[in-house]
Amino acid sequence: MAEEMSAKTHGLGVFLELRKRLQSGLLVVGTSVARGPADVAVTGEGSSLRVRTPGGDLRLALPAGVALEGGSCIHTPVGEAGGEELHFRLRITVGRREQADPAGVMETLRTEETYSFHCQGCATRLLEDRVFKRVLPLPNCNWNAIVDEWCCHPDPFANKKLLPRAEDCLLGDTFVLLARDGSCDQTLTEEVSSVGAADAQDSKKPCHRLALISCASCSLVLGEAVAPGTLKLYITQVVVEPAVGDGKLDASLNRSAFLERTVAARLLDLSNSLSSFHFSVQTPDGKVFLLLWLLNGDSIIASVPERLVGEEGSISPPAPLSPSLRAARALKLLYISCSDASAQQRDLYLSLLAVMDERLQVKGFHSLMDHTTCSL
Repeated sequence: MAEEMSAKTHGLGVFLELRKRLQSGLLVVGTSVARGPADVAVTGEGSSLRVRTPGGDLRLALPAGVALEGGSCIHTPVGEAGGEELHFRLRITVGRREQADPAGVMETLRTEETYSFHCQGCATRLLEDRVFKRVLPLPNCNWNAIVDEWCCHPDPFANKKLLPRAEDCLLGDTFVLLARDGSCDQTLTEEVSSVGAADAQDSKKPCHRLALISCASCSLVLGEAVAPGTLKLYITQVVVEPAVGDGKLDASLNRSAFLERTVAARLLDLSNSLSSFHFSVQTPDGKVFLLLWLLNGDSIIASVPERLVGEEGSISPPAPLSPSLRAARALKLLYISCSDASAQQRDLYLSLLAVMDERLQVKGFHSLMDHTTCSL
């Protein structure tokens, strides 16, 4: 464990990880910042943490409602493996009014409210503003795999699709189903492609045709045309916002940050609602390219390079905290890439896939941050 933490904090001045549910935390200080435990003093100042070292002071802003428990910071020896680091264990308090994890608009869609739909790649408005009379959740993406447990007769849902009416919004795990409108002919393009024919994971998998929907402005794949007059939009490709003001989307919205927040929010929501912590990420044709294990969803993490430690202490009065000096909520993940894997890795992920609790089909998802934590 110490070797793993040493690799993670190599080149860092200060690393902090707090666990809200355990109300405890770990603080790691590099020996280039402080030579011994006596050189480090940790105090709490409201919803911030102050780390004093010979090189200067570092203030880390904590989420609202989270605070250090006074006098709880204790140095913890880690042996030779952590020779370049000083480890401290500490305890925190989490207030009853601590802010809940932020939910995206997809999780808060309501009836009788007006929403606008934009392409995440170029911010083009894709559909006319919508007011839904019904916002309904769809069954879990693998509901048909256990339908035999529900029925004592042949599957009554075989070859049937759940489709929305004109003023419906149907919410899937990673997509929304909507009816097309008159603006789609100008903003969307459709291309039919064959998938499954060259699937190396399963040579017996039948080939089928998939109608992909793309943005007419930037050609970003947005979803599928699952039936005449029905759109299936991936939540990683579109931005849904309440229609207020001029209805223009913020052009500075970062794609990587949007993907990270969207996927992290869905992983956390699915793990809480289904008590499942194993997921697979798939392409539109069902090919698995990433396996995910959610270790915990209550972490608060900050990582500060050595060069930034002490910068706050050199300014009087202290400057406002920058985003890099804020401890942020994050998910801790383990992952295995299934693409371009060796024979041994392939056997491993196929055996793991066979015992996965839940398969999260993030279709149309073309990139994923290669991080072990995903910010919320």
